[in-house]
Amino acid sequence: QVQLVESGGGLVQAGGSLRLSCAASGTIFGINVMSWYRQAPGKQRELVAIIDANSGTDYADSVKGRFTISRDNAKNTVYLQMNSLKPEDTGVYSCWIQAQTTVSGRLYQYWGQGTQVTVSS
Repeated sequence: QVQLVESGGGLVQAGGSLRLSCAASGTIFGINVMSWYRQAPGKQRELVAIIDANSGTDYADSVKGRFTISRDNAKNTVYLQMNSLKPEDTGVYSCWIQAQTTVSGRLYQYWGQGTQVTVSS
């Protein structure tokens, strides 16, 4: 069984920074894609940032230039550095990974429980 544990959320003033972490544990043979999603109150969940196995990255237009996604493969951990935060960045941030967790080589998807980020104006 694979578990994802997120940390780093909290309350911050506009213009501030936060760093989110998501650590995967359990039987993991390899992690392909790692990503962060967020869901604001009353809105649909959206993809914020994604990083592939070769550390190629992509971002939502709304966070480009402000957020940076990175990964530590030795620790099975993905990070999201969030700078110049805005009130519209407020929401529950969840990590998602695609990983090989059985000897068959099949890839499975896993979600974290989510961490609240609140940006005050």
